[in-house]
Amino acid sequence: MNREYHKWYSPALQRDMELLTFGTGGARVLVFPTRKQRFFEYEDHGMIQALQRKIEAQEIQVICVDGIDGESLYCFDRTPDERIGQHLAYERYVMDEVLPFSSRMAPGTPLIAHGCSFGAYHALAIAVRNPAWFSRVVALSGRYDLTLDSGDFHTLFHGFYGDRLKEINPSHFLPEMQESKQLRLIRRIKFTLVVGEEDPFYGNNATLIEAMELLRIKNEFHVWCGNAHRFRYWRQMARIYL
Repeated sequence: MNREYHKWYSPALQRDMELLTFGTGGARVLVFPTRKQRFFEYEDHGMIQALQRKIEAQEIQVICVDGIDGESLYCFDRTPDERIGQHLAYERYVMDEVLPFSSRMAPGTPLIAHGCSFGAYHALAIAVRNPAWFSRVVALSGRYDLTLDSGDFHTLFHGFYGDRLKEINPSHFLPEMQESKQLRLIRRIKFTLVVGEEDPFYGNNATLIEAMELLRIKNEFHVWCGNAHRFRYWRQMARIYL
């Protein structure tokens, strides 16, 4: 299959950013890495190989972006406001730089946001915050509340809260959405959430799906046996749901 490496200086982040693309046709799948990981993680863990047939058949093309969680939401040496600000700069990088780049590669093709674990958070959050761009979200084993303590996963903000934090927490702002242009655009997106029944964030997923039902947002919710929070499960999930 066609594989390309790209790198450019990002005005939004004021640093070089890298990404990988796979394929030459079909819907664009924008892939976010897991917590504090890099743009090559998805390929290294066999996810591209799992999707090879679909990529070669030009059903999908995959864009694996880099992550900066260690400089933003997981950079605990910074203040909460600084961490949120850097996360929002990353969102601007994706929206203002990566998406136009992918559109030039494949004009007019649908855009799918996708990720596993913390990558699922990025995928869902960026789509609901910028719904005009996206047609689908495929989120595997995600957490959608950054303030939640669950199992070995702890809150990222330790008592801090405010409007800026709420605005990047889908589990907080989505249930409170009123009828609006943004909500109407969100209703055009199909959301597929997949999680293990023993995953620490199963409850978070189920609650978010309930909110989507009340808001008449199109969704599918698939619950797998066990924890299912590993790449060996995500490879199977990606083949089924992408």
